[in-house]
Amino acid sequence: MQTAADSVKAPQSVVLVGAGGHAKVLIETLRAGKSDKIHLVGLTDHDPSPRRVLGLDVLGDDSILPRLRAQGVTGAVLALGANALRERIALTLEKLGFELLNVISPSAFVSPSARLGRGLAVITHAVIQAESLVDDYAIINTGSIVDHDGHLGRACHVGPGCVLAGAVTVGARVLLGAGTSVIPGVRIGEDAIVGAGACVVRDIPPGVVAFGVPAVISHTQTD
Repeated sequence: MQTAADSVKAPQSVVLVGAGGHAKVLIETLRAGKSDKIHLVGLTDHDPSPRRVLGLDVLGDDSILPRLRAQGVTGAVLALGANALRERIALTLEKLGFELLNVISPSAFVSPSARLGRGLAVITHAVIQAESLVDDYAIINTGSIVDHDGHLGRACHVGPGCVLAGAVTVGARVLLGAGTSVIPGVRIGEDAIVGAGACVVRDIPPGVVAFGVPAVISHTQTD
């Protein structure tokens, strides 16, 4: 006869891909919110030298990921801050059959009408308001605010303390530096970088670097 204990689902085995500062934040966020549902087996990193990160072993570089999947590790967490790299690794993980987990802090607020992709990080005290859309692999960092009807593109990074007013569109792989503010309805093109503390009051085209109050374009990333 099956007992109640037998019917409890075993924790999912999960590997973190990346072993830097962002990984530390995600480890502590996971431990705060999902500690009974997942088992963190360790981390991979481009530097495979043996070491520990908040008590977890760096298991090797990304070449071991197929072996981990074959051994029954089904979940993966994107612990990479660089946008283009995070997107590229995410696609590789999905091809290998990993489930990309969302890491959402218990202290974050996510509106029930917001739509979230996969492989996201929503960190401590972040806010995502009504009918916003956050695409796959994005980071909404510590204390940042995305107001109603926002659209955050794939693998973008909204840095700590950013404030995005209503109906702001952020393109794929955009980096908004810490403390950036954006007025309602502005569009920021894919692969743009906005410097820390900027105030964006008009649309920003793709692939440029902008900073200042108000934000002005400094140069394109190919200059």
